[in-house]
Amino acid sequence: MHRYIALLLALIPVVMAIVGIKLMRDTVFGILLSPIPSLPLQFLAGAASFAIGIYIFGGFILHRDRKRNKVQARFKR
Repeated sequence: MHRYIALLLALIPVVMAIVGIKLMRDTVFGILLSPIPSLPLQFLAGAASFAIGIYIFGGFILHRDRKRNKVQARFKR
């Protein structure tokens, strides 16, 4: 049961990054979504969502690998 909860928690930043990619792609093709008033703002929201999602997921992977001692010397504390 704990593994399923951990999987769901790991999927949240991944879904956030996917939504960010979708927002940026829609901006490139000129598709404006209803809650966002302009295309540049939509692109910035997508870029921020993508960056935050990747940052959180990458930090999780780095933290897990540090605990298991599977990182290079430059990433160790």
